[in-house]
Order: sequence, then structure tokens, then C-alpha cells
Amino acid sequence: MSKGILVETSARHLHLSQSDLEALFGPDAQLHNKKDLSQPGQFACEERVDIVGPRNTIKGVSVLGPVRAATQVELSLTDGRTLGLALPVRESGDIVGSPGCTLIGPKGSVELSEGVIAAKRHIHATPAETAELGAQDKEIVQVRIGTEGRTLIFGDVVVRISPSYALAMHIDTDESNAAGISGEVFGEIVR
Repeated sequence: MSKGILVETSARHLHLSQSDLEALFGPDAQLHNKKDLSQPGQFACEERVDIVGPRNTIKGVSVLGPVRAATQVELSLTDGRTLGLALPVRESGDIVGSPGCTLIGPKGSVELSEGVIAAKRHIHATPAETAELGAQDKEIVQVRIGTEGRTLIFGDVVVRISPSYALAMHIDTDESNAAGISGEVFGEIVR
């Protein structure tokens, strides 16, 4: 692992349940793969929706596939402020008690009572990669990113392990901009 951990910027996006997908895009709607993502089986979709908060609307937000059991919207803290929402920083899937919003698609809308979060920065790794990194599942680590003029150490990075993952660290656009990330960038766990 000489290069370190690939650091990817996860821009605003959402994951839809099948029932919400159909409410937004019509009966029997399916997601259409626009581009495969680095995590196996994950893809950016052709489908886009508008997200409406108490203060503002963000138009054309990308849907990621495949469908999930529950709809989840992942935004940066700046996006949350734009919408008028105080977003909790949470791991993916931890949506209980988070704010809601309105989603608008071409065939309808969905009122979410919860499900909008700022995703906690995290590393995806396989068990073998984690052993090489010297980290354990759910461990909180620090990762140094040495970009030109914006070197930054990110704390509170959760390590997530699964045999179905590919090694990558995900941060949101606010975090990416703070580190001046452009193009392919790698980070390293620091102790």
C-alpha cells in the first residue's frame, strides 16, 4: 500500500427506497446506471431530484444506486445551511432523529420526516487492507492528506470493514475544499 489511501470527494447525493423511487419517478421505476463508483456494486444514476428545505431548494441532486431499505440524503454542512437544516454528522444508515426534507421528482414528491445527514468521514477497507493499515472495524483514526499548500489532518475518521469494499476514504465537498483536493489524492493514517 505504498501510495496510501485514495481520498474521494463524495458530493451531495441521496439513496432511495424502492417506494420513494416509484413516488418520484412513477410506478415500477428503476434506477439507471450512469457511472460505476469505486465501491463495488455502487453507481451514480441518471435520475436526479430536487431537495427542498425550510429556506431553499437544491436542484438536480444525484441519486446513487442500488435502492436501499430507507431513503437517505447526504449533504455537506454548507448544503444543510443553504436548505435551512441543522444536519447531524452521522455514519451512513444512522438517520433516526435527523431532519427531514421534501424530495421532488418528475412524477411526484416525497415528504421525509427524517433522513438528511452530513456523512461522517470514513474509510472503506477489506479485512486484508485493514490488517495492512493496522486498523480495526469502527476504529476512529486520523488521516493526513498532504496537498500542496493545504496539508490537513482529518480526525474522527471511522474505519468500516467489509469484504465487499474497495480501499478508499470518503469526505464531503466542504472537507475536500478545506484540504485543496484536486485530482487523485492519497492519505495516510497517522498515530
